[in-house]
Amino acid sequence: MGFFLDDMMQGPFWIAVAQIIGVNVILSGDNAVVIALACMMLPPRQRMWGMILGAGVAVVLRVLFTLVVAQAMEYPYLKLVGGILLLWVAVKLVVPDEEGDGKVESAETLWRAVRIVAIADIVMSLDNVIAIAASAQSAAERVDMAHAAAIKTTLIIFGLATSVPLIVAGSAILMSLLERFPILVWAGGALLGWVAGDIMIKDEALNQWFNPAVIASLHYWAAAAGALFVVGAGYLMRSRRAAAKRQPAE
Repeated sequence: MGFFLDDMMQGPFWIAVAQIIGVNVILSGDNAVVIALACMMLPPRQRMWGMILGAGVAVVLRVLFTLVVAQAMEYPYLKLVGGILLLWVAVKLVVPDEEGDGKVESAETLWRAVRIVAIADIVMSLDNVIAIAASAQSAAERVDMAHAAAIKTTLIIFGLATSVPLIVAGSAILMSLLERFPILVWAGGALLGWVAGDIMIKDEALNQWFNPAVIASLHYWAAAAGALFVVGAGYLMRSRRAAAKRQPAE
């Protein structure tokens, strides 16, 4: 284990850590949106805990995916299923559940928000882990070629863990904006729908049915369709809910 201390005393190690943090923060923009949208459902006193736990879950899942299942990216149908799941999460965020008169058990509400963040991160991390793993691999080889595998694991865990405060800060800023400008909730849901469509069109299974050139030309159309689906489904569900509320009064 002595080589760890030697490597950590060198500038390249900390440059590599900064690189991993930078990549993760850039790729975590979608996660910050999910965390902000999910935590808006919480009572004000629980929002900070929701952001901290949500970001923590996101980082733990990002570490696990990067270390263990990055190779699963190419499994057919995985992205299609994940994209559908993310569409469901996005619609749930723009049309939150209503619980009677708003009296919801606080612990249940908190963990529901964390679950939403976890589900969304599992899906959105599928693409992100490849970039993080590649960055860690090249950085680890620059730090210590002889122990590159061990250094890579250390960089991934340390770099992603130290990203939590930045993700929480970004989520807090987004949540304050969402409260001031409610229309941004729809923009956030549309963004998640865009990501879902983008994930689904990249599934390897589609290459068995369509010409890869056709799929490439539909890249942005699929993403736009995902965004429109979330906004359209959310609008219809909210309209039906509002109509159902008005019925007894009439």
